Amino acid sequence: MAKSQNKTAPTSVSVDEFLDTWVTDDVKRQDSRVLIEMFSEQTGCPPVMWGPSIIGFGTYHYRYASGREGDAPLAGFSPRKDSIALYFSPKFPNREELLAKLGKHKSAVSCVYVKRLADVDLDVVRQMNEESIKETLRVYPPK
Repeated sequence: MAKSQNKTAPTSVSVDEFLDTWVTDDVKRQDSRVLIEMFSEQTGCPPVMWGPSIIGFGTYHYRYASGREGDAPLAGFSPRKDSIALYFSPKFPNREELLAKLGKHKSAVSCVYVKRLADVDLDVVRQMNEESIKETLRVYPPK
């Protein structure tokens, strides 16, 4: 199966421009800058806008058993109106234990939603991101 075009792909939009223009909540904008510093340090990659609202770091190539394949950010988050969506691998070791230590959040398969960073333990966010990156690279090793 040929590589399909993903709707969410890297763009040339400036991350700073996005934050200054679209993220109107000052706390969420500052929290985003804290996450940018943390995720850049962890991945060694600069922030890049993926689609209209995801701030991604690095990239990996995936290929599912169905044949569908594409590229996605190795780490990322999206400062949404209601909360910040943190994107993590759904199956890394200790995920549930770390979620229990995180603080006030909601979670879905690959997303963890936090209202503000003051509500969570940043060391746990850092650890979750590290574990997520390791698991993603284990499942989808660089070629």
